[in-house]
Amino acid sequence: MSHASVSVTPPPGEPHAWDLTLDARTRALEQAADLAVLAPSVHNTQPWLIELQPDRMQLRADRTRQLSALDPQGRALVQSVGAALFNVRVALADRGWAVAVDRVPDRGDPDLLAVIRPMEGTPEAKMAELAPAVRRRRTNRRAFTGAPVPVKVLRELTAIADEEGAVLVPVLTSTQRRLVARLTRQADRLQNAEPAYRAELRRWTTRARAKGDGVPAAVVPHVDGRQHDELPLRDFDSGGTGALPEQTHSDGDQTLVLIATRTDDQSAWLSSGEALQHLLLRLTELGWVASPITQAIEVPLTRTQLRSAMTWDAHPQMLLRIGHAAPTAPTPRRRRDDVVVNSQRPPEPDPVQERSLPHRRPTPPAQRPAHRRVPDGRGGTTWI
Repeated sequence: MSHASVSVTPPPGEPHAWDLTLDARTRALEQAADLAVLAPSVHNTQPWLIELQPDRMQLRADRTRQLSALDPQGRALVQSVGAALFNVRVALADRGWAVAVDRVPDRGDPDLLAVIRPMEGTPEAKMAELAPAVRRRRTNRRAFTGAPVPVKVLRELTAIADEEGAVLVPVLTSTQRRLVARLTRQADRLQNAEPAYRAELRRWTTRARAKGDGVPAAVVPHVDGRQHDELPLRDFDSGGTGALPEQTHSDGDQTLVLIATRTDDQSAWLSSGEALQHLLLRLTELGWVASPITQAIEVPLTRTQLRSAMTWDAHPQMLLRIGHAAPTAPTPRRRRDDVVVNSQRPPEPDPVQERSLPHRRPTPPAQRPAHRRVPDGRGGTTWI
């Protein structure tokens, strides 16, 4: 297989000229890292570290970014890395490579979640087609409009989840919808009663833009205390500056799907993250938007009740609402150099540091010393 003729999906703007000096495998891994860092993550913590080697990529959990109050077990963290892993698979398929993935390969190193190797062979079917959707995907917290997701699309989403080793359970009946809404309200109350949870939420919703992470006010609904949604979205408007309309009309009539797995360990969490991102990219392709409603999964009591009523022998991992909505802004991203280790690219300039450097004003022309001729010591003259 010739990789020289495979189309490239470059980052926005000018392509990296430096990439042209690298061999095809290294170039593919570098560009896979570009897409990996665009994955969704819990509270936009981006809790991953990407280590590049000549023939492989290692994805590691960054435990310094774990949400200790909301996610003490690290389930949401591992799911986030799983979403990044799926983006890597998409990027390598887009470059024409088959992919070998070793998931959770070392029990003695639980932070090493995946080793990915580009291989000669046939890329995963239809994966390359998802590459353009990686940059267009957004978590959308606006009010959803229009008709529910058609049964045909739900069947396709069910097959996608199955491909990734997960189970998709659509929330279809009125009884199921009322149950999910009740458990979500219960979990939301329990979480907001905990000072540690509220402090953690404030920390990740009031981040300085220069940090490149967290949930900014531009992508969350304004909350003024008058919202009484049947199925409450998480209140990310900790500063009262949410830029989206306050009414989200989140209720049991919108399309809801539950992602579950047969086991409940790190491997299952990773697979559920891959399934989540696969679903989100396919929905983006089809013109739908989605956002998670995960309070009932994050509280052990309500998660147990949700499992017994909805998934039986499977473990709930993610609840999504799906619909149509106006576009929303992208969330910030961390500097690539802070996330990607052993990159062959030159370090990116730090725009914050550049702005902080003292600005030297040029000397006005009138104050510049005039050029004049002086003896050069060898019988001639020179200009100074």
